[in-house]
Amino acid sequence: MLMQNILVYIIIALGLSIVINIFLKKIGISQIIGYILTGTIIAYGFDLHEASHSHELEMAGEFGIVFLMFTIGLEISLAKMGSMKKEIFANGFLQVGITTIVTYLLTHYIFALEAKSSIIIALAFSLSSTAIVLTYLKSSKEIYTPYGQNATGILIFQDIAVIPILILISFLTNEGDQDIMVILWHTLFSVVIVIGVLFTVGKKVVAWLLHFSASSEVDELFMGSVLFIVMASSLFAYYMGFTYSLGAFVAGMIIAETKYHHKVESDIAPFKDILLGTFFVVVGMKIDVSLFIHNIGLIISLFLLIFMIKSLIMFALLRLTATSATSLKTALFLSQVGEFSFVIFALAASGHIIDDKLASLLVLIVIFSMVVTPFFVPYINAITAKLIKEKDIVTDMSALKGRENHVVVCGYSVVGKFVTQYLEELDVPYVVIDNSNKHVKEALNEGKEAYLGDVSKTSILEALNIDKAAAVIVTLDNLAKKRLICEAVLNHAKNVNVIVKVVSLEEKEKLADLDITTIVDGKVEVARVLVERMLTCQLKYS
Repeated sequence: MLMQNILVYIIIALGLSIVINIFLKKIGISQIIGYILTGTIIAYGFDLHEASHSHELEMAGEFGIVFLMFTIGLEISLAKMGSMKKEIFANGFLQVGITTIVTYLLTHYIFALEAKSSIIIALAFSLSSTAIVLTYLKSSKEIYTPYGQNATGILIFQDIAVIPILILISFLTNEGDQDIMVILWHTLFSVVIVIGVLFTVGKKVVAWLLHFSASSEVDELFMGSVLFIVMASSLFAYYMGFTYSLGAFVAGMIIAETKYHHKVESDIAPFKDILLGTFFVVVGMKIDVSLFIHNIGLIISLFLLIFMIKSLIMFALLRLTATSATSLKTALFLSQVGEFSFVIFALAASGHIIDDKLASLLVLIVIFSMVVTPFFVPYINAITAKLIKEKDIVTDMSALKGRENHVVVCGYSVVGKFVTQYLEELDVPYVVIDNSNKHVKEALNEGKEAYLGDVSKTSILEALNIDKAAAVIVTLDNLAKKRLICEAVLNHAKNVNVIVKVVSLEEKEKLADLDITTIVDGKVEVARVLVERMLTCQLKYS
């Protein structure tokens, strides 16, 4: 009977979430809100508030974060992590450290909370939402922009920082019965074992298993192998005293070094999205509407305080090395409180470090933060444009460091716009480069990853990673400029595919001496399309 009830709840939740998200999609609201609303409706409709705190349900929700961390790992290979060391280890460490110190001082000395409670709250509030921010950055393709890379690096450090935070909670729960040096030594030893095993034995096993399952040409076997790798790595990390997410993240990094990472990422996406939805349904089930209503003023006030503190700290920190616009965008993207705070507050409450009522209030602040964020993030670019009037267009190409298999679109006039549209339809990663402030600004306003620069310059070619690009598409009209760009690209990278648009036979002849992969004559292509369209027409009879 119990099993039947569980199945009924799952079916209702699934159907309700679909209906709500279809409606929200039409009005441009994130599906995360739909999942949270589903959880709240289910909890109150069937009186499942106690069930929302069950270990089994929380575990199911947590695996949404596990698969999210796995997909992040797929995009952060060891080489890329090395190239992002400033974003991850410098910006990330300073952001978490300074935010924790400032929040601790406020909670302990202004709000008069105990030192233990203050340090846990400060650490939890220093974290941002990986699930919301990275999901948005990936879907909007802003993850490759300078602020997208800064946000990604800081989020990665925050996720790594969860591990010592959980260890600290364990130490505080034990009231210091165990020597802290013993705990730290055990933790260090465990880290060495986890990383060592996963990157030595695990790497060989993963490579063999993926090759073996891919050679079978049976999709379900390949998918099964990927799921096994994720689950096994997660469980191994958990049994060594860490979070499931750490194992999944490392597994993703290992697969990122193989030739199967693109296939794995596309195959795993539906599982990640469904499980991530489960996580937010569980979050919605934890909402205590009556407690929220009675404390709505306090919750909103504390949220705004946290929002301002995190934004100001991050802006000041990033402004040392980035432009005002990039710093503000990154700060606003990471101004909310993250999903790992739920885990931290739950463990702290169960260990009697934080009072249960205080923990419930803190959870509502986190939920309010996560509900508001999806409404807010789509307007960050517009807000930044109004607050900061920068004369310079994007020239910082540091986000392109380590980029591979991308298409470089030279020029963003009429043809360039159509090229980017077709590339988006094919889901091909690309960047736009133009020497016109007007065109670059136009591309940025349309949500494209665009940079200002002269592609005929060696420094720009190196910044664009032309030697690792899949192709360079030249859409400019000026013949002299086209030739300079083609010569520079071919001299810099002999094997790159260069596709050039010409408008006359004369232009084609003037470029004939260059080793251009494909020259597209606009007039010839129009004539070909006209004939093709004619052949598809039905004959008309009088």
